[in-house]
Amino acid sequence: MSLPQRGGAVGGPQGTPGGPKRPAGPPQPQQHQQKAAAKPVKKKKLADKILPQKVRELVPESQAYMDLLAFERKLDTTIMRKRLDIQEALKRPMKLKKKLRIFISNTSFPAKEGEEGSVATWEMRVEGRLMDEDIRAESTKVKRKFSSFFKSLVIELDKDMYGPDNHLVEWHRTTTTQETDGFQVKRPGDKTVKCTILLLLDYQPLQFKLDQRLARLLGVHTQTRPVIISALWQYIKTHKLQDPHEKEYVNCDQFLKQIFQTEKMKFAEIPQRLNPLLNPPDPVVIKHIITVEDLAKKTACYDIDVEVDDTMKTQMNNFLLSTASQQEIQSLDTKIHETVDTINTLKTNREFFLSSAKDPQVFMNKWLESQSKDLKTMTDVTGNPEEERRVEYYYQPWVPEGVTRYFYGKIQQKRAELDSSMGVRH
Repeated sequence: MSLPQRGGAVGGPQGTPGGPKRPAGPPQPQQHQQKAAAKPVKKKKLADKILPQKVRELVPESQAYMDLLAFERKLDTTIMRKRLDIQEALKRPMKLKKKLRIFISNTSFPAKEGEEGSVATWEMRVEGRLMDEDIRAESTKVKRKFSSFFKSLVIELDKDMYGPDNHLVEWHRTTTTQETDGFQVKRPGDKTVKCTILLLLDYQPLQFKLDQRLARLLGVHTQTRPVIISALWQYIKTHKLQDPHEKEYVNCDQFLKQIFQTEKMKFAEIPQRLNPLLNPPDPVVIKHIITVEDLAKKTACYDIDVEVDDTMKTQMNNFLLSTASQQEIQSLDTKIHETVDTINTLKTNREFFLSSAKDPQVFMNKWLESQSKDLKTMTDVTGNPEEERRVEYYYQPWVPEGVTRYFYGKIQQKRAELDSSMGVRH
């Protein structure tokens, strides 16, 4: 019979000689919890959450818990797969195309009367913002500066009016550039001025404009290097240009021969051969006229496409880095494990008392026998104390001979002691 683990010191039954007193009965939940607290923390497994079959038979309602446990396993698997998908997605650039509205305004200032050397001037400002920005959220959300969208800005004024040395206004991004919300140009003049504004977008990651022939062939005008290489590989695969015998080579068709000037090339050579065919992207060109007929402020609007980071990327990062939910789940898991441990302890108690109530005599005999085995194991006692305490044990055939040998050994021991004390030598 499998008996429950007993609390206290191991020894004989309560009130019987041959061992210290010990409590009879199953362990109490408090004792179990104290032992669990004394042991080092062990990592719990999913199997530790499963209720024993006996408990499920006694409490049919526990099937709802087992169903939740199965659903939890499916949910954990789904979340783990989604986390891996998010990690893979974060490795790729996540961009959204949005409209950037550029506002170009100019204001004219007449010469001050009676002031010597005063001349008429005009002032032009170039500003902008994303079209779908929520104005109400601007106070709480960090607004992206206008200059952060561009790598360089060039304003070209009428060369005939301002001369070869004063007709260009240039701004180029450097490592120490301070972002700004707009650009301002002020010049003397009281006549209408034609100007050209060149805006070179700051692509992250870098984008390139393809050679015209390759762009027509691949259907790609301006893109990142990985996208261009992927489009070229798709063209090679679609037209079956990979060498069937030497897989690392590409057999160029008539179009690729004209572009790469070779009949055959290695896959490893493609990035190097693409370099001469990749050019800086074209700037955004805006033709604008600065009018100074009246003093009123005049504004023109132009919309251009820009790429911005997908806000979902930040949310994905926050999801991966978030530990609040994990700590809460871990806390709930700990409570579940403790509850299941308590249920197992109560199940053991129940089996103990049921066995005792069913046949007390047989139960106590087996209980005492179990205690005796425990005592023998812990004290290294030879023999079988449980059998030796019964009368029948001493009526076995070998007992007379054993008694004779015992007394013979005792007599020989006493004789040796007497001879030693009297000085008799044999």
